[in-house]
Amino acid sequence: MSRLLEVHDVHAHYGSIEALKGVSLDVCEGEVVTLIGSNGAGKSTTLRSISGLTPATAGTVTFAGENITRLPSHEIVGRGIAVSPEGRHTFGRMTVRENLELGAYRRRGEKLDEDLERVYGLFPRLQERERQKAGTMSGGEQQMLAIGRALMAQPKLLLLDEPSMGIAPILVQRIYETIVEINRSGVAILLVEQNANYALGTASRGYVLETGRIVLSGDSGQLRSNPEVQKAYLGT
Repeated sequence: MSRLLEVHDVHAHYGSIEALKGVSLDVCEGEVVTLIGSNGAGKSTTLRSISGLTPATAGTVTFAGENITRLPSHEIVGRGIAVSPEGRHTFGRMTVRENLELGAYRRRGEKLDEDLERVYGLFPRLQERERQKAGTMSGGEQQMLAIGRALMAQPKLLLLDEPSMGIAPILVQRIYETIVEINRSGVAILLVEQNANYALGTASRGYVLETGRIVLSGDSGQLRSNPEVQKAYLGT
């Protein structure tokens, strides 16, 4: 598999605070890779640096062979990277369909029916609630909507930030089944997740991030059997 995303020695700051201290990772075409770590480790900042929302202060981000480190976020979406953010951030006063259509804002004038049908096929509950205001839906339903909105951009790479956070266990299972379906359709996924059991059960490879640095990497089986990972993240 060829590399789709390459993050090399990326540093990022919030004011004088260095949140990322030389992060390097890669994602190949069609692959699911996870980034696990505790709160405040820099997981979300890594995704924000890739997507241009918190620009890297040093290092490079390369996507499909192009250096995108200094591109604005809306152009990065146009290149084929979409984000489903932590906390979902749906537009509560807009309907489900309006939220989904916003995900395709870069494709004005194009027919969106096929893409809507694809999202509704993955998440039938969204079709049932097509005219419902997003803010009146449960956390799990809003998470489905956030992922569906990102898919409307037709990404080659989907960045998923904490998809299981604050969601009932039965819906977490469904969302992870859908993540596998999305990947099978050819979309590469970089998954940030505190629930290491779900993350390592879905991804082929993973990285462990601590205080802005990658401290471990390997295939999911290796990480599952690592005593440090077991103690810190798997509750064993």
